[in-house]
Amino acid sequence: MASYTSTQLYGPGTPIEALRGDKTFTFTNLNDSTTYFTIETVRNTNGVYDSTSATNALGVYYNFTNINTDSLITSSYIASVVLPPGVSSFEFNPTVNIDVSGSFLRATGETSLVIS
Repeated sequence: MASYTSTQLYGPGTPIEALRGDKTFTFTNLNDSTTYFTIETVRNTNGVYDSTSATNALGVYYNFTNINTDSLITSSYIASVVLPPGVSSFEFNPTVNIDVSGSFLRATGETSLVIS
């Protein structure tokens, strides 16, 4: 289980822990309005994705709690979702194992995250 503070998630974000199998992403949004969360595969040295880039955002996103599933936007490399005020969560089972620092986690506002 890893915890990420709003300071770690803000701006450029923070490298992810290794993910293997089903994980629950639990958010606490202390703002009075919605915030945004993004998980993004690390880009190559040219700042783009190519045929050698890991497809870390592919997988099954499910069991949404207090999150509108229509707000989830995904590609092979990036997934983003709108988070309401308060506590919310979803589960993610990645198609591939995600290596330590293989993706970045980002969120706007006063949003913290626990992955369990």
